[in-house]
Amino acid sequence: MRYTRFVMVPKLSNSAPAACLRPEALTFLRNLARHNDREWFKPRKATFDAELKEPMLAILRRVSEAMESFAPDYVRPAEKCLFRIYRDTRFSNNKLPYKTHVAAWWMPDGFKKTSGAGFYFHVSAKETVVAAGAWMPDKDQLAAIRRWLLDHHAEFRKLLRTAALRKAFDEFEGNALTRPPKGFPSDHPAMDLIKCRQWGLSTTLPATAALEPDFAKLLIRHFRLATPVVDALNTPLKAALAPKKRVLFGFDE
Repeated sequence: MRYTRFVMVPKLSNSAPAACLRPEALTFLRNLARHNDREWFKPRKATFDAELKEPMLAILRRVSEAMESFAPDYVRPAEKCLFRIYRDTRFSNNKLPYKTHVAAWWMPDGFKKTSGAGFYFHVSAKETVVAAGAWMPDKDQLAAIRRWLLDHHAEFRKLLRTAALRKAFDEFEGNALTRPPKGFPSDHPAMDLIKCRQWGLSTTLPATAALEPDFAKLLIRHFRLATPVVDALNTPLKAALAPKKRVLFGFDE
């Protein structure tokens, strides 16, 4: 009599990694704030990777996949959106080697580092911040946005007054000058906007918001609402990046 041997093969899971953090991630960040030194971090690097870096990359991939439908120009590889945990201490009096939060930034191609307008969030042991806008425009970008606002301040204000946007974001951040910038008319109706050194929307949520299974959906919802504002701020910046046409014998090449 012949017997057939059956071998049980475990079923492979096709489910994607959860697009949120685990409580262990906040515990790690809390401990990092207490022990911000290389001697503490180095033996725990694998824990950082497992509880923070890899889950963050999973979140970023989920958000970027959704952004293909409403902000495709801002989609980049997750590894390029994620900020390093290591602080740049070269020009800082604060020599602590590590950040006590994890963060990500989406911006269009062609812009340097955190310049221009884009989408941002960070998670620390104390809070989750979701934001969108232009926080670190360089000198030329700052001037370009201010000049754009001279003629487009009414439409920009209309975007900021959108009911859904005002409900999703707590505040508008401007970091305004006390005086009008040089070269701009002090009596211009957009002067409150022109005096700004940054133009951004943000909301601060509990740190535990990042632990919710729908955390990626929360980010997507906020970014989708803020896209018209981000696009508006980048309009003059992208125009400056566009290649100039050469003129030969009075004709555009």
